Amino acid sequence: MSLWQRAWRAPQRIWLRRALFQIHLWSGIALGLYVVMLSITGSVLVYRNELDRYLATPRPAFVAGKPALPREQLRAAAERQFPGWTITRVGERISRRSPVIEVWAEKDGIKKERLFNPYTGEDLGDAVTKGELQLMWVARLHDELLFDRPGKTWNGIGSIVFTVSVLTGLIVWWPGVSRWRRSLGVRLGNGWKLFNWDLHSALGFWLFLFMLVWGISGIYLGIPDPFADFVDAVSDPVTDYGDRAGDIFLQWLVRFHFGRWRSAPLKALWAIVGLVPAVMFVTGTIMWWNRFVTPKIRPSRNRESVDVVATAREL
Repeated sequence: MSLWQRAWRAPQRIWLRRALFQIHLWSGIALGLYVVMLSITGSVLVYRNELDRYLATPRPAFVAGKPALPREQLRAAAERQFPGWTITRVGERISRRSPVIEVWAEKDGIKKERLFNPYTGEDLGDAVTKGELQLMWVARLHDELLFDRPGKTWNGIGSIVFTVSVLTGLIVWWPGVSRWRRSLGVRLGNGWKLFNWDLHSALGFWLFLFMLVWGISGIYLGIPDPFADFVDAVSDPVTDYGDRAGDIFLQWLVRFHFGRWRSAPLKALWAIVGLVPAVMFVTGTIMWWNRFVTPKIRPSRNRESVDVVATAREL
């Protein structure tokens, strides 16, 4: 039987498949809590725009054609609101999107940035609320690992490892032509270890494309230059930047990564599916523990219960 025939019918005993299994296993373990963090924060940030609006200081309704109070009256209102503070800035312009006036006040080295109602002079609250700052922290954690530009690069490297794990996972998933249908779902009643294996395998198959896109887009967001250079190399030089096919592809890659769609059901789907990498890590860690740690902790344990994961691979 040739190598391809064995890979098609019974791939479990092929050395290359076993090597890829090890790569998949240990790359997944190495990524560990990093993937869990990105998974959870990414799902939260699907709703970043909605959370920004919810956490922001409430704005008054914009009234077209109605002028704001003169700056002197707004300054006087701020001085009454903050006696003993020096008003260092009073904004001038309001818009439909931001119908507020920003006012800065300082005292003893402390600075306040507040929003005032331009029509009444009412103090509305902080220009940037604590909730908004916390959301920005979550975004920085997800995008930059709190390390600014170097964090983006490290995120790109982590995304490369994640993409390798996803691709090797697809190869490891293939159980053979006579068994592949069983790997599409979760079997019940065979014990929690086999359930855990089936869950990991089925989620990995059905959501393979989601995770692959997240991995590739994560590489682009962290290390964009190779992608941009490739688009420049293959694009028509007379086509305007942004209208080239490669530019449009990269734009859609970013949209698929963040999932901030206008459709509420689609956005909810992205937020839920975004948690799958975290679930994959948990189920993969359980398999790793059962396969490598448990036999060392309990060396006298019955052999039939030590390597349940290996048994599942043959089913």
